[in-house]
Amino acid sequence: MIESALSSHDLIASAVDAIAACGYVVAPHFVDDATVAALRLRTLELDADGLFSPAAVGRGSTRLRRVDVRGDRIRWLDPNSPDESEQSLYAKLEALRVAVNRELQLGLFELEAHYAIYPTGRGYARHLDRFRDDDSRVLSIVLYLNDGWRAEDGGALRLYLPNGGSVDVKPEGGTLAAFLADRYAHEVMPAARIRLSIAGWFRRRRA
Repeated sequence: MIESALSSHDLIASAVDAIAACGYVVAPHFVDDATVAALRLRTLELDADGLFSPAAVGRGSTRLRRVDVRGDRIRWLDPNSPDESEQSLYAKLEALRVAVNRELQLGLFELEAHYAIYPTGRGYARHLDRFRDDDSRVLSIVLYLNDGWRAEDGGALRLYLPNGGSVDVKPEGGTLAAFLADRYAHEVMPAARIRLSIAGWFRRRRA
């Protein structure tokens, strides 16, 4: 886990070093409190306006709603949105993308991301973010927007490690988890309260 009292530049550099060494990083306070609060408010306002949709699993003709597998509802982010908090987030993630490409040569080209709301008791069963027939998703990211999260609230992101162990990421506001999409199966554990986040993937161009 990265120390939280770092400058933005050093935080990104440390994140890249961790991805290079371990294939994943957990970075508390990756996004400042004011931006997190604004993103949290935007999430709740968009949801109140009925602009979220139930998430599904699979894609194309095999895409279907399976609450027993995935219980969140989502709204995709627009990179061209005029919302200041979203633009601030995109700028921070763009700096991460550039640094990862410079140091690790992963060929990250674009970000696709969505808001996610998990109602109380809902989760997402163990899965990989990369499709079997499509290797364009390279680096998965999750940024948490929750306020005052306690350990007893649950809702951790559980990363399954290649050695058979696992790492639980507490969904505290401002914490970023990033991991290689083809290497880390992961699971969203059910929580005792509503759980807010932004999830996405840095993609590379298809060959």
